[in-house]
Amino acid sequence: MSGTRTEVWIAAHEGRDLIRADAIVMLRFDETGRLTAQLHDQPQVSVALLEGTALRRPPADFHRQLIRTVSQLEDSSGARVVHASLGTDGWRWVSEPL
Repeated sequence: MSGTRTEVWIAAHEGRDLIRADAIVMLRFDETGRLTAQLHDQPQVSVALLEGTALRRPPADFHRQLIRTVSQLEDSSGARVVHASLGTDGWRWVSEPL
């Protein structure tokens, strides 16, 4: 093992901000489909990762899907960015090289 970790970044709502995945200490997914993250160095600040609506609500385990995606990407090579995507088959997390 090389000892280096892949950097995984998450695009916040509308992709304007990028958050390093290892800076997140808590995800909160509410009944409206809003997914927010609390950062370890700013515990009083919540960052919106996704703004769901009644018509475009992600699945109930969407926050768990993000955790699973990030953990799988940590074993890949190169920096990656993850963002939420709504397609014809529903919501999913998409990763791409940074």
